Amino acid sequence: MIEDLVSTLADLKEEEVLAIVQKRLNSGEDPLETLNDARKGVRIVGQRYQDGEYFIPELVYSGEILNAIVEMVKPKLAKGVEVERFGKVVIGTVAGDVHDIGKNIVTFMLDISGFEVYDLGVDIPAGKFVDKIKEVEPEVVALSGFLTLSYESMKETVQAIKDAGLRDKVKIMVGGGTLDDTVREYVGADAFGRFAPDAVALAKKWIGGK
Repeated sequence: MIEDLVSTLADLKEEEVLAIVQKRLNSGEDPLETLNDARKGVRIVGQRYQDGEYFIPELVYSGEILNAIVEMVKPKLAKGVEVERFGKVVIGTVAGDVHDIGKNIVTFMLDISGFEVYDLGVDIPAGKFVDKIKEVEPEVVALSGFLTLSYESMKETVQAIKDAGLRDKVKIMVGGGTLDDTVREYVGADAFGRFAPDAVALAKKWIGGK
């Protein structure tokens, strides 16, 4: 069943994927395990993209499938789960970009992992990030962007945070399907991640969560 979910998602067979997820949830399996296996499938999609087997549409489609899985799993995770909050994260898709599937998944994963998350939404100008940082004083800021044009917006946002005298008060991560360490260095962020687990791992590292 596990391998079925991973490989079926990697092959982008949406109907079969959702049927497998429903069966696993109905059987009483740990919903987190289902989500973890789904992420493994998305990682394979990402690898196929890097290898030139998949392209941007396939990446977007895999994100849509994963988003659907999250919506199915979320009610199961919410039942009886009391999460101790140990850090704050401000997240948003930067100006000029309206993609939110990846951001929404990251927000969800950070939330169930114990972080207090402030999701600003999409197409967010630098000033709104600065204002929110001043308001809630987070330890981490997560900038999301899928389009290559978002790189400049990310750089402008990091610079605005610096100009406001807040850069040394926050760690900044950037994320999106086309990002790499060269982009991370260009925009001036502390780290980058391609998948939601990367964001959770970085936040835990920086804030010191369990």
